[in-house]
Amino acid sequence: MASDQTIQPAQPKRPKKRYSQKVNDRRSGYLFVSPFFILFGIFGVFPLLFTAYLSFHRWNILGTREFVGFQNYSLLFTDDPLFWKALGNTISIWLISTIPQLIAALIIAFLLNQAFLKGKAIFRLGIFMPNVTSVVAVAIVFSAMFGTQYGIINYVLSLFGIDPIHWRGSYFGTHVAISTMVMWRWVGYNSIIYLAGLQSISKDLYEAATIDGANKIQQLISITIPLLKPIIIFTVLQSTIGGLQIFAEPMLFGVGGNYQGLTVTLYLYEEAFTRFSFGYAAAIAWLLFFIIILFSLVNVFLTKKIKST
Repeated sequence: MASDQTIQPAQPKRPKKRYSQKVNDRRSGYLFVSPFFILFGIFGVFPLLFTAYLSFHRWNILGTREFVGFQNYSLLFTDDPLFWKALGNTISIWLISTIPQLIAALIIAFLLNQAFLKGKAIFRLGIFMPNVTSVVAVAIVFSAMFGTQYGIINYVLSLFGIDPIHWRGSYFGTHVAISTMVMWRWVGYNSIIYLAGLQSISKDLYEAATIDGANKIQQLISITIPLLKPIIIFTVLQSTIGGLQIFAEPMLFGVGGNYQGLTVTLYLYEEAFTRFSFGYAAAIAWLLFFIIILFSLVNVFLTKKIKST
């Protein structure tokens, strides 16, 4: 007797869901870039956030942290003349070193880009060498050059009847010596950046200007500088950020008896690792951060004004 129930056919098993190739590629991409973000989070974001947290505390790295609120910032603004002296020194050194440095770098790049110059590769290598030279070696050499008794700079000045300058003991002398070290190290770096920008400018413009009777100086002012404005803005911002964080040169040359060589980053270092006032040093770091942002915004505003005119 046939059964009234019909036998249902077995349902085929569904294949396991497989990720599409697009999803796999996306996961692989995140996997490949993850080491950078992990290291950046550990050594970049975390110290930044921890420094902000630490700036509201008093801590000498051994004892417990004591929350003091905005007291560290209040002391910086109202009861720390040494900080403002360090900030003034930093701005002075930055101005003395940055403006001549960028002008010299632009002129050097313009000369290295000329067709009549032979052995360009050697000159380009030579102009970039100071940037990869050890800062300690640079400081030793320039300290000897700016020596009061036997320095070559004072010797050259004596040939013109100028009395020796006490470079380490005077405000002007210390700033000039440190600024010279900064210029010597970074003028070649900026020259290479300008040279890369110059090589992107069409040579037809220079040939047309030569036919019209324009000399090299007129070509530099009328062609080179206007077309290099984006790169000039970049180097100005980079030099501003680097100049306000100057540390190695004044540390190795010496701050002087009247702290005329003390910069903000060097003062931060002394507060943290000499006086062990890590909370106060963190407040200095964050205040310097906002000062750099302010200077950068002013530079962007001025350069945009110049570009628009």
